[in-house]
Amino acid sequence: MNKLVDFPYSRVLVLGLAKSGTAAGKVLLENGISVRVNDLKAKEDDEPVQYLQSLGAEVIVGSHPINVLDDIDLIVKNPGIPYENIILQAAQEREIPIITEIELAGLLAKGTIIGITGSNGKTTTTTLIYEMLEKSKQRVKLAGNIGIVATDIARNLESDEKMVLELSSFQLMGIQKFKPKIAVLLNIFEAHLDYHKTLENYKEAKANIFRNQGEDDYLIYNADEPNVVDVSSNAKSKKVPFSVSMKLETGAWVDGESLYFKEEKVMSLNDIVLVGEHNLSNILAAVSAAKLSGASNQGIYDVLSTFAGVKHRFQFVEKINGRLFYNDSKATNILATQKALKAFKQPIILLAGGLDRGNGFDDLIPYLSHVKAMVLFGQTADKLKDVAERAGVHIIKIAQDVQDAAQMAYEISESGDVILLSPACASWDQYKTFEERGDMFIQAVHTIK
Repeated sequence: MNKLVDFPYSRVLVLGLAKSGTAAGKVLLENGISVRVNDLKAKEDDEPVQYLQSLGAEVIVGSHPINVLDDIDLIVKNPGIPYENIILQAAQEREIPIITEIELAGLLAKGTIIGITGSNGKTTTTTLIYEMLEKSKQRVKLAGNIGIVATDIARNLESDEKMVLELSSFQLMGIQKFKPKIAVLLNIFEAHLDYHKTLENYKEAKANIFRNQGEDDYLIYNADEPNVVDVSSNAKSKKVPFSVSMKLETGAWVDGESLYFKEEKVMSLNDIVLVGEHNLSNILAAVSAAKLSGASNQGIYDVLSTFAGVKHRFQFVEKINGRLFYNDSKATNILATQKALKAFKQPIILLAGGLDRGNGFDDLIPYLSHVKAMVLFGQTADKLKDVAERAGVHIIKIAQDVQDAAQMAYEISESGDVILLSPACASWDQYKTFEERGDMFIQAVHTIK
């Protein structure tokens, strides 16, 4: 088991349990650190509470008393907890440092870290890099925002192993020294502004992925995205661009027939099964990271010639009586839904809606020209109905939830239609996670069949 190095703190508050908080508490206790845990929603008899107490942690649940900060010299917070939280506000007044569990992972890992972030495409790109390296017979592990707690992997990561790490802006806000050997920045657009407040704050959070890199590290960045080009200009690491629109002698690119890394042809585009221009960007980013990490062209080919997408991200579910069902529940913002709509030339029945974060949906209108019907649900159903009417969508239905929407969509569809769940919204108004929402859609499709 790896030990924390260069860690000058002796009394740590873990704010928020869930998977990352439990893992952080465990690692800190294993390293002889005094740990106090505070969680608003947890109960005394919850398994994580009893587990950490058995290891020696002090656990306070059900409220956020300010005295949890007494004698504390560091906070490890759950990424989802906003900085407006009463405990975090008081901690900032007392100048107590606040990190996320990702910082601990960086201190623990002996092997190479490959970090991936962006507004969209993180999970697909992370999975592609992992599988390309695995197919190339390398020792590699997967972790991070993809659902596997980074410290759980980092605590046992050996020097000859690689950790492919999906990173959210929430996680990246809470770092001090964390740096991946290879950083991948896919795209940046207005997202999570309820948390970050401004686009500039959001860009700064994303830029943390390369903030601590040096001249021996690599930044793979999207040369087609102005926001990415802008924030990447200050990077001290070696910059490796990728583009779907231009030839790049120093990065990954395509020419309409083949995919290249620098001057080397890697494979034919016709052999790639993952559809959509947005996925081509993700593929170029993944190929860049894989090649820099020693992956073989055969390993890359074996993945890209078979990989059809990750669950809930542009996932093909079923063909029923000529209708193609796709689950893109991970499309929790407008850009993700725009990219999904661009990927099809067939008539689309779009299932959309969810948590109302206060934004409008006018940016969807140019992408609705081949949407024949929209089935809407959740808090944003009325907003999306207005957009659909202004876009000239002929059939608009309001459903109770995603299961009801799937049935409605099938009833109004014809052979040759694509029935696409791509909500453009977070799921939290009706579902705990986008995964739960996607699973309900898949279940509804199987029921139709």
